[in-house]
Amino acid sequence: MKKAIIKTTLALAIGFPMLLTSCIEDAPYTYYVTADELGESSKATEALVWELPVIYNMYNSMNYSSVNHYDWGYGSLMHVRDVMGDDMAIVSSGYDWYSSWENNEYMGTDYRYPQFIWTILYKLVLSSNNALGAVGDAPTDEMQQGYAALAKACRASAYLDLARMYECLDATVDKGNYYTKLVRNLTVPIVTEQTVEADAYNNPRATREEMAEFILSDLDYAEQYISNVSRMSKTFPDLSVVYGLKARYYMWLGQTFVDTEDVSMYQKAAEYAQKAISASGATPLTRDQWLDPKTGFNTLATSSWLWGMQLVEEDRIVTSGILNWTSWVSNETSYGYAAAGPYLQIPSNYYQYISDTDFRKLSWVAPTSGALYQEQVIDNPDKYFINEDYYPTNSKSPLKEYYSLKFRPGQGNPDSYLVGSVVGIPLMRVEEMYFIWAEALAHVSPGSGKAKLDEFMKAYRDSNYTSPDVTALNFPVQVNGTVTAEIAEIIFQKRIELWGEGLNYFDTKRLNISVNRTQANSQWASARRYKTSGRPAWMNIVIVRSEVNSNKALVGLNNPDPSGKYTAN
Repeated sequence: MKKAIIKTTLALAIGFPMLLTSCIEDAPYTYYVTADELGESSKATEALVWELPVIYNMYNSMNYSSVNHYDWGYGSLMHVRDVMGDDMAIVSSGYDWYSSWENNEYMGTDYRYPQFIWTILYKLVLSSNNALGAVGDAPTDEMQQGYAALAKACRASAYLDLARMYECLDATVDKGNYYTKLVRNLTVPIVTEQTVEADAYNNPRATREEMAEFILSDLDYAEQYISNVSRMSKTFPDLSVVYGLKARYYMWLGQTFVDTEDVSMYQKAAEYAQKAISASGATPLTRDQWLDPKTGFNTLATSSWLWGMQLVEEDRIVTSGILNWTSWVSNETSYGYAAAGPYLQIPSNYYQYISDTDFRKLSWVAPTSGALYQEQVIDNPDKYFINEDYYPTNSKSPLKEYYSLKFRPGQGNPDSYLVGSVVGIPLMRVEEMYFIWAEALAHVSPGSGKAKLDEFMKAYRDSNYTSPDVTALNFPVQVNGTVTAEIAEIIFQKRIELWGEGLNYFDTKRLNISVNRTQANSQWASARRYKTSGRPAWMNIVIVRSEVNSNKALVGLNNPDPSGKYTAN
């Protein structure tokens, strides 16, 4: 009997935000493809492995004829995570398709927004499972083992996202009840290349412990065999990326689901962060690389990127013109969505606590009252802006104070979407490993994390680095977990480093950090000016109704709906 490979084909949401019965089409939960149909040859397996980075760039369920203009791939999910925090303020606009995530609206099981998150991550699982199914059980051929390792690394990354986003952790809300005890410690169902149909229809949410064991088994296999195949490009994980994934994994487990610490997990996180740095041979971005108007944060050919996505001109999300990474995260285009109104900016209170001698501060337009305005806007605009059309002193420029300059359009071309949208998207940079290393040390041996942070900052970011007063920033005073002033400083600098890269969400949820969008002169629209006590409930993603209807093991065990549970200030 041939092994069957499960394909998860969850229904896609369409239409405007309304009840599920009128906005999601019915679709079968699973169907089968045999290994013969996929192909059993090495070439066919190689083709399936090649599919993995393509799936990250775009996926076949993109629905260009609908209103779902956030439906353009994994990069969009990264942006979803960013707008759920408090370090990226989006200028209010009728063109903002991410407003529901920003406003905590329509987050329940009956809406298309949780559907998008679920579908795209399980699409990554599906792609990995297909490749593993074609390789077969316990391959003995070295190349096949290498292919299996690549697929397992990608699957582990997808499940790590799923586990951290759907794990239900305690949260305090302003209005009504938000009951988590029944589902606390639960993540998502595990679907592998060996899952059979009967099990798929009765597949319970894995506990944190069960999911951790499963992810680690994939990562251990990847660590052992991934070097059996030559790396084709940075769009594929290599050994350093596997180490980096393990560092993220152990950081997740370092904080228990009841907000206490497991120091042994933090010790492992520090160990694997160091391994990732060493194995990669990567070095942190220089000032010139970071601030380059043509290549800043848009190319894999850089010293620090360990793993990334690469868009090419033929990709559908590029030819769409507006449904792609550059469109949504670069303020400096004439064609993108961001430039049409929902501009990205850093909150002013974050900006003011970045030292003027830290070159990363030049990732945003300096306010006229700031010390950097003369340097950036008046004296040397050609060094910091694409061209004169975007100089803030030009009355027609869309750029205003605090607006992001971090993500540049491809080749510094703001006008051609076929050029400006052909960019790399960072999935893992070596700098993240330095911050994981520093925080893990702070949990294991207080004081040593601060020393590691100072070492990194002075060597790579600001030779004059001194600690900012993060308590005055109101971060992390409103924290219910185990965050100390030392860890707060590390997390603050990590947020500045990884701003806009879809990763800061995980620290907020993991460490039970409050979201505060109510600072003086808040840049958030009034509907999204929330101030939470600890992690926001909206970071416990709700499982969509179509999945619950198809999988009886989920009935009565969904995450509570956070919509409307907070009062905007």
